[in-house]
Amino acid sequence: MLRSASEPTWGTGPKWFRRRPLMSPSAAPLSDQWGRHRAARCNQGSPHLVSFTMTLSRRPRSTRDDRELRLWKVGRVLSVAFVAALLVAGGIFYGLVNLLDFKEIDSTAKLDAKTLFDLVKISFGAVAGAGALVALVVAYRRQRVDEAGAHREATRLHTERFSQAVEKLGSNSPAVRLGGVHALAGLADDAPDENLRQTCIDVLCAYLQLPFTPDPGDDPADRAEHHHYLALRNVRHTILRLIGDHYRRPAGTPRSWQGHDLDLTGVTIDGPMDFTGATFAQGTVNFRDAVFSGGMLRFNQALLCGGALHFNRALLSGGALYFSGAVFSGATVSFGEATFSRGALYFSGAMFSGGTVHFTEATFSGGTVHFSDATFSGATIHFNEATFSTGMLDFRGAIFASGMVNFRAAAFTNTMVHFTGSAFHGATVNFGSVTGPAPHGLLTAVGTPIPPTVGLASAWLSRGA
Repeated sequence: MLRSASEPTWGTGPKWFRRRPLMSPSAAPLSDQWGRHRAARCNQGSPHLVSFTMTLSRRPRSTRDDRELRLWKVGRVLSVAFVAALLVAGGIFYGLVNLLDFKEIDSTAKLDAKTLFDLVKISFGAVAGAGALVALVVAYRRQRVDEAGAHREATRLHTERFSQAVEKLGSNSPAVRLGGVHALAGLADDAPDENLRQTCIDVLCAYLQLPFTPDPGDDPADRAEHHHYLALRNVRHTILRLIGDHYRRPAGTPRSWQGHDLDLTGVTIDGPMDFTGATFAQGTVNFRDAVFSGGMLRFNQALLCGGALHFNRALLSGGALYFSGAVFSGATVSFGEATFSRGALYFSGAMFSGGTVHFTEATFSGGTVHFSDATFSGATIHFNEATFSTGMLDFRGAIFASGMVNFRAAAFTNTMVHFTGSAFHGATVNFGSVTGPAPHGLLTAVGTPIPPTVGLASAWLSRGA
């Protein structure tokens, strides 16, 4: 259900995405070197999915700094090193004596004083080396203890700053709250380890999940409340902008949050949020039950390879979600039971090579969904039991090379569905049990005879498209 709090529209933001022109079937995105290069990046490692819950209720990520220092006591180390040095020195001396065949000092091959002195110097040189080794062990222990102490001190300072920033978020002043938002973002950048960074991210997400008073309107009698609402909305939009900015930074670079979990369950997105060009190789981004009202969420040219992106039961009303030019390779993207009403969803020019995208039981009512010029190669796309009414579903120029696209039991009612210019080259496409008229250009794109990998509703075969 659409919340009343999500009615306000957002103000100025980045330039609107310029949709790229439709490509002919001969210009199949499957041969696009950029897309294949980005998809190949997903195969360089073995990314895994991480189920998201709040930091306080989940197992912390393992970090090197979390390991307890398990060092021997200095006395034991020195004793062992000293005994070892004596044994090594004695062994060296005995070996040299045998090597030079000095069995006895009084034997024919006599051991003169000079040679004996040299052997003693060599032996004590070995002892000195062992002593240096002991000193190195002690220095290593001191360094490790100092590092652990520095980490504890950094954690203590981080905790103090964290408490102050969270306190600012609870202030009645929007300006103070805005300062708390920037303080938390800075803390996440300076966090001593990934767990503390994740905690800061979780708090920012939790702030967005808090209920808020809807806009009272611009009536002169409610002017103060209206201005207060606009100020608090600016705080929320700042968090959305900061999250997008940090996720767009390449992984491994300073201030990058890529790889961390993002829980925006039930959040109202009424402003711009930009993940353009970001890489999602691990972690989970969760928009379950989110409401998109007048906002714009961009994943243009993003690379999703191994992470999880959830929009289950989300409501898109008047906003827009952009995945144009994105590469899906091994990722799990779910729009199950989502509702698209008066909004737009763009997958124009996207490449699906591996992974799974779910639109199971989704409802498209008055919205538009664009898959024009998209390439399906090895991915699985489910529209099972989805309902399309009074909107448009556009697959013009799409290439179905391999993988599976499933429309089983979907319903098309007063919906413009276009497959004009599409090409089927081996992908399994199932329109079994679909109700409603045949999509425009589908039978022409499929060709005659119908490939065994394409299943059509029996009623369509007699009517034509």
